Amino acid sequence: MERFDTVVVGAGMAGVTCARMLADAGRRVLVLEARDRIGGRMHTDRAAGFPVDLGASWIHGIEQSPLWGLVQALGIPTREFTVGSFQTGGRPMEHFDGAGLPMDAAASERWISDVNAVDAALVQQIAASARGDSYLVVTERALDASGLDAERIDEIREFFRHRVEEQCGAWIGDLDAHGLDEDGIDGDEVIFPRGYDELPHRISSGLDLRTAHMVTAITRRSDGWTVRTIDGEFTAADVVVTVPLGVLKSGAIRFEPPLPAAAEGAIERLGMGVFNKIFVQFPERFWRTDTYVIRALGEAGERWHSWYDVSSISGIPTLLTFAAGPLGRHLQTRPDAEVVADSVKALRRLYGDAVGEPTASWVTRWGDDPFSAGSYSHLPIGASHHDHDALAGPFEGGLHFAGEATWGAEPATVGAAYRSGHRAAERILGRSVDLAEFAMQVAERTVDHTPRS
Repeated sequence: MERFDTVVVGAGMAGVTCARMLADAGRRVLVLEARDRIGGRMHTDRAAGFPVDLGASWIHGIEQSPLWGLVQALGIPTREFTVGSFQTGGRPMEHFDGAGLPMDAAASERWISDVNAVDAALVQQIAASARGDSYLVVTERALDASGLDAERIDEIREFFRHRVEEQCGAWIGDLDAHGLDEDGIDGDEVIFPRGYDELPHRISSGLDLRTAHMVTAITRRSDGWTVRTIDGEFTAADVVVTVPLGVLKSGAIRFEPPLPAAAEGAIERLGMGVFNKIFVQFPERFWRTDTYVIRALGEAGERWHSWYDVSSISGIPTLLTFAAGPLGRHLQTRPDAEVVADSVKALRRLYGDAVGEPTASWVTRWGDDPFSAGSYSHLPIGASHHDHDALAGPFEGGLHFAGEATWGAEPATVGAAYRSGHRAAERILGRSVDLAEFAMQVAERTVDHTPRS
């Protein structure tokens, strides 16, 4: 049985960050990853000759972001693509009304004004909400008080529902009234033309990292912990568990003794959403060259509502749309070809015969992935932001948790995973780790490169 100072379970952004910081401090660290690749929910497919980020895509706000500082230090190229918080305007968008007809500038401005006005009222409704109120309840209160006509209310109602689905991967009636409180974007957002997984690849360079090692049990012993996998056992003084919340909720890892009540309660209360991506490439562009987002409102957007132009990554006309929440779970039961055809049918309702036959497509199924069991965490009714931080521990005997679900200030993001791995490393070391210095050390150790998928 091999002995280490620390075993880190999971080689996503949180896991490799924590392990790298501990290894740099002289600790003997082992990273165990169930998948046959590193990166976790940062998964870049390069089989077509260009990167397709099937998992995380964005840095959601670069202003005062430690993650952005890391990217800059490593010299990784990015492209500005700011559409955060499911915004209504601010970037060139093509809006279509409930009948699928294009909206002119005046109609789009009225729509944006409507949403902004109701959103301002929604903030007050959320502040006045009672424990147990859902996001659906508070949005309906704000809509009832708006004084708008029924058609305009319906368009905003659909927008609010889809916003929750995109941000949380959950149905609006299941989300707590405070479920989007942390959903703020500071500064521009960026995407990665070489693929987002370059980050975990660069950070993990040189680590003792073993893929295809699925952890089945973590057991307390008198001098630390035993971590069991299907391929053997490892012991360590400390264990950092960075698997996604969905895996913890599934019970795939047995803890002996059982987890403390604070951790068990947080795992039970927090939710794991489903958010799937559908990339579709076309022979020719049928939307405006300056368009960031195509958005269908009301009845026209009841199923497929938003398409994001990500053509710049491959140089081929490409739209990205999402299937999240209940729709995302349903479409995981359908073949890829059927999912793509359904999304293209919705586009033809807006653009007619200008929409050509797709030349390539990619469809994700994060809810069916046993190593994530969902896409990212959210706050169901009865949960609170404190549950995220409560899950982080530390717990008696040197048991720690990290990952996006453990960072209450910014859950469901790569930035949260990065910060949580940093926090776990600092707790184990008993001292601070300067993130700027860490970024420079990673840059000095690794070369500018594109990982192989």
